[in-house]
Amino acid sequence: MKNIFKTISCLGYTVYADSLDKISIKRKALISTINQYSYCIAKEDVDFKESLKRSEILLPDGIAIVWATRLLTGKRIEKIAGADVHSYLLNETNLSSGSCFYLGSTDETLSEIVNRVNAEYPNIKIGSYSPPYKPEFSDNDNKEILKAINDFKPDVLFVGMTAPKQEKWAYALKDQIDANIICSIGAVFDFYAGTVKRPSKFAINLGMEWLLRLLREPRRLWRRYLYYGPIFLYEIFLIKFKRRAIPS
Repeated sequence: MKNIFKTISCLGYTVYADSLDKISIKRKALISTINQYSYCIAKEDVDFKESLKRSEILLPDGIAIVWATRLLTGKRIEKIAGADVHSYLLNETNLSSGSCFYLGSTDETLSEIVNRVNAEYPNIKIGSYSPPYKPEFSDNDNKEILKAINDFKPDVLFVGMTAPKQEKWAYALKDQIDANIICSIGAVFDFYAGTVKRPSKFAINLGMEWLLRLLREPRRLWRRYLYYGPIFLYEIFLIKFKRRAIPS
């Protein structure tokens, strides 16, 4: 997967800077996303940082990362949200009459996802599995999860267990997973199922999706935006204006 995409080096990460149509579901790739929250968390979590750095495709999922890249490198990149890559991969899978598998969330949410995929992408063979709700899976848990996925052999595996758990899990077990694309997309499961409404396209284009999400779920998201947001901006300020070294 090396050297076939346009990328840009920013904040110690190799960030995807190409169009989604360069991604093929027939090639092996671990797809993760980076935003200001995951960047800050990765500074505290070595395994999470490794999972992001070792992803074949690291999408700029956050207006803060787009702004930081422009400020620090002078180059423009486009924000690519988890919902964007999810939609793209579904379209590609449908065109090739392929298969996809959803890992994460509840049985109820997965049922809504399956129903919607069947209605919108009739050529896709779809499978799903709801893993135990716990901070870390046991060896037996992983054995059952892997069996469910590998018996299905999907072209695309969507992992939705929230960051950093989903990225660390996908990276640790990617060599045991019989799928071409392994894509961690977190909140997209709820957006697509309709259990959580995504902000309007207008708000997204204005770069205000984060604010609307915060207003809807302040208790869950305040730390992500109101605590880690300023920390991220302060570090960008130090790197840009005080010549602080960019972290490796």
